[in-house]
Amino acid sequence: MIADPFQFLRHLFDTAVEVADPMRSLARHLPPRPAGRVVVVGAGKASARMAEAVEAAWGPCEGLVITRYGYARPCRSIEIVEAAHPVPDAAGQAATGRMLDLLAGLGAEDFVLSLISGGASALLVAPVAGVSLAQKQAVNATLLASGAPIDKMNTVRKHLSRVKGGQLAAAAYPARMLTLMISDVPGDDPAFIGSGPTVGDRSTPAEALAILDQWQIDVPASVRLALHAGSSVVAPDDPRLVRATNHLYAAPAQSLSAAADKARAAGCTVRLLGDAIEGEARSVAADQAALAQQIRHDLRPGDAPVLLLSGGELTVTRRGDGIGGPNAEFCLALACALNGAPGIHALACDTDGVDGAAEVAGALVNPDTLTRARAVGVDPALALARNDAHSFFAAIDAQVITGPTLTNVNDFRAILIAP
Repeated sequence: MIADPFQFLRHLFDTAVEVADPMRSLARHLPPRPAGRVVVVGAGKASARMAEAVEAAWGPCEGLVITRYGYARPCRSIEIVEAAHPVPDAAGQAATGRMLDLLAGLGAEDFVLSLISGGASALLVAPVAGVSLAQKQAVNATLLASGAPIDKMNTVRKHLSRVKGGQLAAAAYPARMLTLMISDVPGDDPAFIGSGPTVGDRSTPAEALAILDQWQIDVPASVRLALHAGSSVVAPDDPRLVRATNHLYAAPAQSLSAAADKARAAGCTVRLLGDAIEGEARSVAADQAALAQQIRHDLRPGDAPVLLLSGGELTVTRRGDGIGGPNAEFCLALACALNGAPGIHALACDTDGVDGAAEVAGALVNPDTLTRARAVGVDPALALARNDAHSFFAAIDAQVITGPTLTNVNDFRAILIAP
């Protein structure tokens, strides 16, 4: 019997985050420090922590890493620059320019260590000719509100950039480059982690234009003109990538596995629904609520509790004016679908500590979630219609707030079903 379901679910989430902490996991994937000049570059929500882990193993290093505001770490020589995420800003643009200048002077005897994690798409900012930073910001904001999957968004971002889609690695040529990556994308395709700045890509500007049309994404005319003009995304067989190696060393599956082991040790039967689930948050919530209710119906007294675990990256098509994110919206839609069903508790959080539009990791759900909300005058259906899940869970003190976790292996969802 699990005495405190909330504490148990939070412990599982903390375990998933801890396993992906670069200070615990990165060093064993580093080669011995190369002789000669070594330059460290990188971007993402975990990149500063990754840089900290590199210096712990290799000592002081030359370099520049861009991370999200509030995610900096103390490094001895690697410069850490903070910039905006998920919509880029001038600080990210200036730092990206300096990073490209740093790589431009390297030779064949030099070595580049690149550190890439989720968030790099917004933090590496170098718009193509004819597209301003303000226009790039508008495109990013519109993409985020469109409900388009992350791979589609990143395809568009690549072809509007001078650094994504293999172009960072091409800028370092002829130096050798090793990229260490933490995945935050369903399927763990390196080409879509941070929009693949060190990974060659065969997509085309025409595909990016088709995505804008398919998802009805309104963009400035200059953006369409730039895409019609072509892009500098680097093909996988480009000779400038021949000295670049990409290594994915941390991924959602590892974190979910660690949480599953903890749950089994506590006496649960674990059902892993997948580490690459995509789709509209409220639709996935409805499906998982139905599954949880069926499992609850089939359980008998004395059976072990069942834990449903899943990861991936859900999306929200923005319809209202509220404050929300995919994990909180999943929880709100789950609570509405369960409608107070007994014995079912849930948690959904982003492992980077930021879910959508707020500095909140996610939320918790239990059988009295809707009752508590109505007691304080909050309408669950209205909150869901307005995409106002964060405000909903704040009103009933059911948010999960972690602060910067310094890693990012995507969403973590856990539903505990008691017999």
